[in-house]
Amino acid sequence: MEPTRDYPLFGGAFSATLPPGAIDVSDLRPVPNNQEVFCHRETDQSLIVELLELQAHVQGEEAARYHFEDVGWVQEARAMQVETVQPLFLENLALRGFCQEAWVLSGKQQVAKENQQVAKDVTVHQALLRLPQYATDLLLTFSQPPPDNRSSLSPENLPLPPWSLGDFEQLVTSLTLHDPDIFGPQ
Repeated sequence: MEPTRDYPLFGGAFSATLPPGAIDVSDLRPVPNNQEVFCHRETDQSLIVELLELQAHVQGEEAARYHFEDVGWVQEARAMQVETVQPLFLENLALRGFCQEAWVLSGKQQVAKENQQVAKDVTVHQALLRLPQYATDLLLTFSQPPPDNRSSLSPENLPLPPWSLGDFEQLVTSLTLHDPDIFGPQ
């Protein structure tokens, strides 16, 4: 099995441990400058790291819900349901010295892929790391669409297994800031 690897993000301003089979989507299509997007080599799973403007008008658990709903609206979700929201322990984060609060949210969003009419329930896990000294909300998203029924390969038969919540947790906890200048003058 391919090992996990530390990967430079945002031109080396950050780095994080990516799971096996992560493909940098910017090698395939344009990606906004405030995002790093990765897809699984064999499934429809994706990982997104986003630098967003701090939403100071929402605090605590409500900030995590705000970003979940915002992503849902951007993706034109037909339905959204938050299942759990829990605090993340800052001592477990590589960003603990910069992060004032952190939350993890799990939920479902009913979305249709580009150029498709049928919407599918996508399981969404998000970690929100709040960096108020940099006026930034750092949002990490792990999307798990349902398996494609057209494929004759079941998850057990894939050469590279699907990503797990443990892979997402490793991404979140390993995210490291190397160059605060990415946030501009403070």
